[in-house]
Amino acid sequence: MNEQITGGLFKRMILHGAAAITAQKQAINDLNVFPVPDGDTGTNMSMTIAAAVTELKKSEPAALDQAVSITASALLRGARGNSGVILSLLFRGLSKGLKGHETAGAAAFAAAMQEGVSSAYKAVMKPAEGTVLTVSRLAAKRAAECALEETDFEKVLEAAIQEGYEALAATTDMNPVLKKAGVVDAGGKGYLLILEGMLAELRGEPMPEAAEEEPQKAKADFEVFSGEEITFAFDTVFIVRKNDPNVDLEPFRAYLNSIGDSLVIGEDDEAFKVHVHTNIPGSALTEGQKYGTLELAKIENMRTQYEDVAAGKKAQSVDDLEMEEGESAGNPEGGHVVAPPEKKYGFLSVCAGDGLAAVFQDLGVDGVVSGGQTMNPSTESILEGVDQIPAETVFVLPNNGNIIMAAQQCAALTEKNVVVIPSKTVPQGITAMMNVDFEAPDPETLAGTMTEALSGVTTAQITYAARDSDFDGFDIKEGDYLALEEGKLFGTDGSLRSLLEKLAADAASRGASFVSLYFGEDVKEEDAQEAGCLFESACPGAEVMVLSGGQPVYYYIISME
Repeated sequence: MNEQITGGLFKRMILHGAAAITAQKQAINDLNVFPVPDGDTGTNMSMTIAAAVTELKKSEPAALDQAVSITASALLRGARGNSGVILSLLFRGLSKGLKGHETAGAAAFAAAMQEGVSSAYKAVMKPAEGTVLTVSRLAAKRAAECALEETDFEKVLEAAIQEGYEALAATTDMNPVLKKAGVVDAGGKGYLLILEGMLAELRGEPMPEAAEEEPQKAKADFEVFSGEEITFAFDTVFIVRKNDPNVDLEPFRAYLNSIGDSLVIGEDDEAFKVHVHTNIPGSALTEGQKYGTLELAKIENMRTQYEDVAAGKKAQSVDDLEMEEGESAGNPEGGHVVAPPEKKYGFLSVCAGDGLAAVFQDLGVDGVVSGGQTMNPSTESILEGVDQIPAETVFVLPNNGNIIMAAQQCAALTEKNVVVIPSKTVPQGITAMMNVDFEAPDPETLAGTMTEALSGVTTAQITYAARDSDFDGFDIKEGDYLALEEGKLFGTDGSLRSLLEKLAADAASRGASFVSLYFGEDVKEEDAQEAGCLFESACPGAEVMVLSGGQPVYYYIISME
């Protein structure tokens, strides 16, 4: 029987909840009705709570409010996708409700759960029932009711979960799409799995083992490359603790540029971190030791990795260096330097593919965060991009409906003024940048101009079906080509050309004057040019451009204006 929750117990409960959802994340992904391959709900929620696990493992919080605060902060920064953001909001409210509590009984905890639900509802612009919001609200309400008569926390949480599952079953009838597919809401299911894991920890049950991941197929066709094309073989990363906090690293930077490429140096007052490709990694390390004490190093031979992958083997990798290259050197907490403002406006775009990134940069974007449909970037990743831009106001272009909420959370985490333009597609983001007035008198005026421009473009995308589905009147088979228009299913076919012809006819019916085709990493340029000819034939008066986007998953992203 547990009548009080301590900081240490809450930490273990979160670790158990994270293990529970991670073990079943694919089952949650499979609840997603829309058959497009993307960063699905189970993946987003499990990665979001994994951020809390990472932070909790670094500390031993005795007080409950400390443990919940660490969890809420990590979830906020690690939030991926709308489901991850809502999960973080539920725990942010929980943290607010338990502030000042070294321990908490069932009644206080249940009241804090309701505070979490309130936070989530307030943050979502148009709360929709039949989602995780419904499930969490009814579960928290039942917990509060049960806590009026029961002090055993296990029984209160058990009652909340039971009510939550009844609410989850009802989501099928609340949402016509879910009803047709005969499934429940994926986000609601994920939330209940986390609560079940927390309850299992209270009961002393063992943590589930994570399901073994299927090996991912390499995107690149390594047969077209040669190991000899790798000029500098050794991917070298190391951290040096500075002898002098004011040391000038420019001579060291010049030296590394003379012996390699792909150089990145990040630093703070205590240390610096180096990433460089070179053929003489030992020399790089030796030179680095002139500036301080070598603390950690990782050296990987990219030629042998290429040979392993080309042979169908798993490339050897060093996993001892936990800090990612995007983190600031010498700061295991993952902090980063905020660039001081040098100009009035700055712009950050989210997209996947070197070609698309180049388009945004040509239009004036200061920074690009890699991500999109296949992998939603976390709030922390977007925040780091924002803070690196030397501007007073940073406009963020999410270019994906499932990234908008994560981007919006950045406003409370930085001293910069963050304005999120609600672009749901890459073409919308490009159109918004094309309408930027860099001399606009104030951020509000510029935001209005950019947002208004979003409605002037129609976006079509062609991808493949990740699973069999009967969706919106289409009998879809796994592997079929899918055409989407404005996020809705436009058509499905076994022939890519057939879908392109239908989209070209649609562009003509819309009277499109400008058509841009961004072809993905799996499309040959000659095939893309043929696709462009289809649109030129269907829309003889339109200006048609064919550009390499380099994006994964989507064979074509098409803009019609």
